[in-house]
Amino acid sequence: MMLTCPLCAGTDTRHFHRDRWRDYYRCECCRLVFVPPHQRLAPAAEKAVYDQHENRPDDPGYRRFLARLYTPLRARLTPGARGLDFGAGPGPTLSVMFEEAGHPMAIYDSFYAPDDRVLASEYDFITATEVVEHLFAPGRELEALAGLLRPGGWLGLMTKRVSTPEAFARWHYILDPTHVCFFSEASFEWLADHLGMDLLLPAPDVALLQRRGG
Repeated sequence: MMLTCPLCAGTDTRHFHRDRWRDYYRCECCRLVFVPPHQRLAPAAEKAVYDQHENRPDDPGYRRFLARLYTPLRARLTPGARGLDFGAGPGPTLSVMFEEAGHPMAIYDSFYAPDDRVLASEYDFITATEVVEHLFAPGRELEALAGLLRPGGWLGLMTKRVSTPEAFARWHYILDPTHVCFFSEASFEWLADHLGMDLLLPAPDVALLQRRGG
């Protein structure tokens, strides 16, 4: 089956893996691994999974988890930089952490905070933690987010990265039925080049992309 890559829109895609529930294809251009559209969950079933999440701002373990993105990004921000937490989920927490550090924040989530007005503003930084693996059209959505950044602004992404086919076959990350896109280091390199941004990979599951011109 020849499928179009949801990141780069390339058509050179090859079957990569199959488990008991789904197939996975890899794009030979940007190296994204993705689930074919007909095997994605319907919106109601997808939201039912998210409704089970119990992430809260008062959970120190969850804060430590988010600190993997928060710490390297916070170190690169100017005082008072304004941010957007995209895909904040049912218990927004990263936005609270940045607000505590003096950064005004907006939040957006297609299920829990679907206020499209915040997508018409400009920001100094945008975060998406454990979000991109859920996106059906990551190329289009990440390009739109990058377009909201002021010159010099940062796009901070947190998602686990694909390594080898052998590791992928054993990977717990693919067991979540809402995970449909899996980025590799090469995927982020393609994205940065496509968007004309500079890329930093400060941790195995963190990517920081900076808009040029700041």
